[in-house]
Amino acid sequence: MSAARILRRLPSTLVNRIAAGEVVERPASAVKELVENALDAGARRIAVTLKEGGRTFISVVDDGVGMSPEELRLAVERHCTSKLPDDDLTDIRTLGFRGEALPSIASVSRFTITSRPAGADTAWSLEVDGGAKGEPKPAAHPQGTRVEVRELFFATPARLKFLKEPRTESGHVADAMRRLAMAHPGVAFRLESEERALIDLAAANGSLLSGDAARLERLAAIMGREFADNAVAIDATREGFRLTGFAGLPTLNRPTSQHQYLFVNGRPVRDKLLTGAVRGAYQDFLARDRHPMVALFLEAPPEMVDVNVHPAKTEVRFRDAGIVRGMIVGALRTALSAAGHRASTTVSDAALGAFRPHTGFATPLPMGGGGNGIGYSSVPRGLAEAAMQFMAPLDGLSARVEEQPANIAPGNYPLGVARAQLHETYIVAQTDQGVVIVDQHAAHERLVHERLKTQLEAEGVKRQALLLPEVVEIGEDGARRLTQRAAELADMGLVVEPFGLGAVVVRETPAVLGEVDIQGLVRDLADELAEMGDHLSLKEKVEEVCGTLACHTSVRAGRRLTVEEMNALLRQMEATPHSGQCNHGRPTYVELKLADIERLFGRR
Repeated sequence: MSAARILRRLPSTLVNRIAAGEVVERPASAVKELVENALDAGARRIAVTLKEGGRTFISVVDDGVGMSPEELRLAVERHCTSKLPDDDLTDIRTLGFRGEALPSIASVSRFTITSRPAGADTAWSLEVDGGAKGEPKPAAHPQGTRVEVRELFFATPARLKFLKEPRTESGHVADAMRRLAMAHPGVAFRLESEERALIDLAAANGSLLSGDAARLERLAAIMGREFADNAVAIDATREGFRLTGFAGLPTLNRPTSQHQYLFVNGRPVRDKLLTGAVRGAYQDFLARDRHPMVALFLEAPPEMVDVNVHPAKTEVRFRDAGIVRGMIVGALRTALSAAGHRASTTVSDAALGAFRPHTGFATPLPMGGGGNGIGYSSVPRGLAEAAMQFMAPLDGLSARVEEQPANIAPGNYPLGVARAQLHETYIVAQTDQGVVIVDQHAAHERLVHERLKTQLEAEGVKRQALLLPEVVEIGEDGARRLTQRAAELADMGLVVEPFGLGAVVVRETPAVLGEVDIQGLVRDLADELAEMGDHLSLKEKVEEVCGTLACHTSVRAGRRLTVEEMNALLRQMEATPHSGQCNHGRPTYVELKLADIERLFGRR
């Protein structure tokens, strides 16, 4: 027979360790909490040092406002904080607010905090050993705070078994610090691990950089210069919310979403609503297995967002999620439209990188009689082969040149004027600064797609009535969500009505969808409405079909175009948003600057 169970209060040391399990999952969690405290304290320089990935030693030093001996005593007590002056959880304006980080970390480590407030004659230090607190003692330290964490999880050895190798743990710490550094370009960040600098970011110089320039410079240091060179600025406001940041062009994409950074009131978050909105904004421009690079910063009224959702504070909830998602999607699409036919510079960089010096042919080619004396043996292979095609008779080959109207000058157009068609697939155009090569099928696919979308917006979504209305069983909650949005769904061409308990009847569907799996469509919509709270998924399905139609009705590779048709295609590209990439995120053209071509030939 089991012993009698007695209701009792848990010891405070055990309570603190339970809380530590929620707040401090690994060294990166501890560093994140300590760096957030430093930022809340107004620090302008933050330095972090690790040993063995943070397992044996973590040091976080800042130059913030510092703390007095009395404040040090309170700082290591649970739920003691200076960040909720009015005890109002709906008005949180700091990164930390629960008062759990320091006591939680101190309860599972050998913890020392040393601090000196501005104007004080001396610093004070306090030690906590596995939750056992000492008394503050005088110490030597400049203004600011230094926190040292030794033997993390020594008091909870089971937790140590879940830690990875030091290099992996250091990587998690670096990721957490980079995210915080993105949101605070005016603060210098440094991370050292085993006496090696993993992060060394200088603070933005206020006299030289400000606003978007400072933020973009910080993003370039973290996400890479190619992101800064190929990103469009975001700035939108709606009903008290403001969205700023930068979004990469669709042709600058990655195989995973790890290069998507999202912030709410300066707080790095991982939120399904926000990542879903980014996916929705780019779904018209990228294949399903490719992801854009973005860094978005949302400023929200504190009362409109709940950050007290999870102990790690990486999740948030919005009072009106539809406004936020709609603003993100709209702002991203507006910015991408403003980019026009622009494609990322990485496309041309990759093309130039593909050229390789060719040191010989089976049959020697003739030497040029003029220029700088460079022979064909030194010409990059791709250009040399193209040159051979132009030199040979055109009959039977897939490269051809047509007579150009005398009144067309390359300098009048961003994409130049057509000079040739290669392999009945690629248009070669001359600009005043170089050469543009266009994939005629990919380019026309985008043009047709944009035209279809414009027609949908102008004329609305045409509906087709079902000969036999279809009943879909989706449960009470799903049926309620759909019927509440019935009017909006009808605007998108889907007419649904309640049908008994837990079911809806579908009477009309968007004509552009053609034959559609109604059961699957409605169930997907109900699930996505539960998660996202809006009807964007239906728009995505309609636009996806637009992309399919565009692909099947555009100019195919292998079709010969006249010079007039080629130039007409170039002019349409210049006037059409998003024409720098096809519907799957691939580039529609490659631009090679004359200076780069001259370097390939040794002229520069």
